Amino acid sequence: MKRKQLFDYYYPLEVSPTIPLSEKIKLMEEWWEKTHSLLIEGGLSRQAIVESVARAAIEFRDGVDILFQYLQENSVPTLIFSAGLADIIDEVMHQKLSQKYLNVRVISNKMEFDSNGNLVGFLGKTIHVLNKNEHALELSNQTLSSGTSNNVDLELDVSALKRRKNVLLLGDHIGDLGMSDGLDYENRITVGFLNEKVDAWMDEYKRSFDVVLLNDGTMDYVVNLVKELEG
Repeated sequence: MKRKQLFDYYYPLEVSPTIPLSEKIKLMEEWWEKTHSLLIEGGLSRQAIVESVARAAIEFRDGVDILFQYLQENSVPTLIFSAGLADIIDEVMHQKLSQKYLNVRVISNKMEFDSNGNLVGFLGKTIHVLNKNEHALELSNQTLSSGTSNNVDLELDVSALKRRKNVLLLGDHIGDLGMSDGLDYENRITVGFLNEKVDAWMDEYKRSFDVVLLNDGTMDYVVNLVKELEG
């Protein structure tokens, strides 16, 4: 109930068109910190995460496995930036995808557990919906070096990423466009997923992204795009 109360209070502030960005960032920091505190107070454990994911009716978009497989076969480093919880995303990937993808890293809020597997805190800086772009490479360097996700043979350190000149950026929020900040890229293609309030946001998304995909569709367009670029 407390988490819902936080959502009901802060989410309208997040999407409000009248609140300045600087003020929104402070509000998002408050929201995330309060939510993290509730998770600690609630006694969340590693085992509870595993069991919750197993029970959850959550699925990836059709075609995600195909996309990840193709990117892995072609040695393309793939970073997933999220304002959520890295441990939960990792577990969802473990249970819901067909295999472990060695080229994929999750950059998100990392939990700290005690020897009994109980949540006691969070590691590093808080990543929320409005700063996962601003500190993308800084945070990825921190997380990649700490081994949040799979062990990997591919070059996924920040210096290697900065040498790459082509970026395919996928996001469902206008702010996600900043996730490539800090990369000295020559070519960037952006794909925006507009999942709700289509009429209200369509014009803004069309101005901001190269391609806009509507609602809860498949990843077929992205898969075909990647294959075309590789070819």
